[in-house]
Amino acid sequence: MKNSTEIVSFVLAAYGKIGQLKYLYFSIMILWYLSIFVANTVLIVVIYVDRRLHEPMYIFLCNLFVNEIYGSTSLYPLLLSQMFSDTHEVSLTYCFLQIFCIYTSTSVEFCSLAAMAYDRYISICYPLHYHVIMNTGRVCTIILLIWVYSFVNIVFSFTLIIHLKFCGNIIDKVFCDHHLVSSLACSVSILNNISDLFFAFVAIIVPCSLISFSYIKILAVCLKTSKETKQKAISTCTPQIVSVSNLFVGCTFHFVDSRFDAAHVPDKVRILLSVYLLICQPIVTPCMYGLNLPKIREACKRFLFYKK
Repeated sequence: MKNSTEIVSFVLAAYGKIGQLKYLYFSIMILWYLSIFVANTVLIVVIYVDRRLHEPMYIFLCNLFVNEIYGSTSLYPLLLSQMFSDTHEVSLTYCFLQIFCIYTSTSVEFCSLAAMAYDRYISICYPLHYHVIMNTGRVCTIILLIWVYSFVNIVFSFTLIIHLKFCGNIIDKVFCDHHLVSSLACSVSILNNISDLFFAFVAIIVPCSLISFSYIKILAVCLKTSKETKQKAISTCTPQIVSVSNLFVGCTFHFVDSRFDAAHVPDKVRILLSVYLLICQPIVTPCMYGLNLPKIREACKRFLFYKK
């Protein structure tokens, strides 16, 4: 067993399983990252410059697009550089930073979707009071609280691993994972095991409970209203339901890959599933909202083709 003081970096062992196709994977990943960055940036700029989109729902969407760029940037630069590395080493500092950014981004994603579900709940269930309840100042306050809530949450979990002494440095993934890093500690305390559960409860279970409450209320109102109101509710809520479902799938893949032996699964499939959330969600969000919401589609046409 190595002395804990010798561990100055982690080795991301999964890169060694990519094989000779690394040039193909690199080309695909860099194009994918550029697509994510451009798509989300365009939508942020469109919402910012078009005053007709300065409404609560679109401000929340702008925050969501910013988070997609933030979350993607926590993965892709390291992913692309490690494909051509001989050692696949990453420093402890960078590894901890990546964990912090990925987990913060995940928390912000769930909390943002919860805020957007609440926004739809107010819009559909209390339409006459919507602009009083969801004014611009309140929306900005909610967004600020989402980021503060997420940062405080991960800081609590993060402080439990940052001072650990490690007796191993092999991580069988293409990015740093909180659970796998803490499992390399010389002595893993019960607090470190609890921290993952605490993060899951605060960052995932609590927001999902709010999302479920909002949609149950929306469904109850829709069952009593006209066909037109039902169609409006479905058109505005469908992208959020798809986003939440995709997040659940990605989190499930991540949880299973980190905690259970998946030796029977081909290496390339397992690697893809482990990064499913960080690869798919940042492109699903702009596609779902950019293509599905008529106001954003029209605003994009005006912006890209200079139409008034």
